[in-house]
Amino acid sequence: MRRFVRDNGITLGFGFAFLLALTGQAIAGCAEFNNQLATDGFAQIGFLDYLTTSDFAVDVSENWQSEYLQFFLYIFATVWLLQRGSPESKEMQKAGPESDEDQRVGEHAAPDSPRWARVGGVRQAVFSRSLGLVMAALFLLSWLAQSIAGVAAYNEQQLRQLQAPVGWTQYIASADFWSRSLQNWQSELLAVASMAILSVYLRQRGSPESKPVGAPHTSTGVEG
Repeated sequence: MRRFVRDNGITLGFGFAFLLALTGQAIAGCAEFNNQLATDGFAQIGFLDYLTTSDFAVDVSENWQSEYLQFFLYIFATVWLLQRGSPESKEMQKAGPESDEDQRVGEHAAPDSPRWARVGGVRQAVFSRSLGLVMAALFLLSWLAQSIAGVAAYNEQQLRQLQAPVGWTQYIASADFWSRSLQNWQSELLAVASMAILSVYLRQRGSPESKPVGAPHTSTGVEG
């Protein structure tokens, strides 16, 4: 068990922190939701009932889709985009998908390479892009979940104000939907850009997200 925890420390640590944060969000969200119900003259609901509301679902899914969009864009963009001096970037001469030899695929694969890295054709092409494709799929699924939960939450608010509900296609063209999406997208993109440039000049000893403390500012693609 101790070895399992050590070998999976990042996943377990961040997974546990995620559950704590999600629980805290649900508790605070329930209180805020009930405050709004009381203001509008409606009966309050219990915590478990709140977890099944579109209000909670849209708040969660809109954050998930922005995070997966961040990783999807970062994974694909950094194939071609570089940042001199950043450990978040490949070395300056390695822009692009790189050679089969560099990527250790096909005849250049090692005995312990994944099976689909050794074979050719469609399987190798898919496996070579599997991380980005899965991130893209997770973004689209969470974006779809956000839009479905969002239109339900929006229509609930419309009905409380005695206004007509809208359809899904109307909602995804609405200011409410794009305000929710873009306020998360801009923060994620800013965070990536900040990390890329700050890691050129700043260090965090022992972190793989930082260069070694004594590495020159111009060192690119070097991790501590």
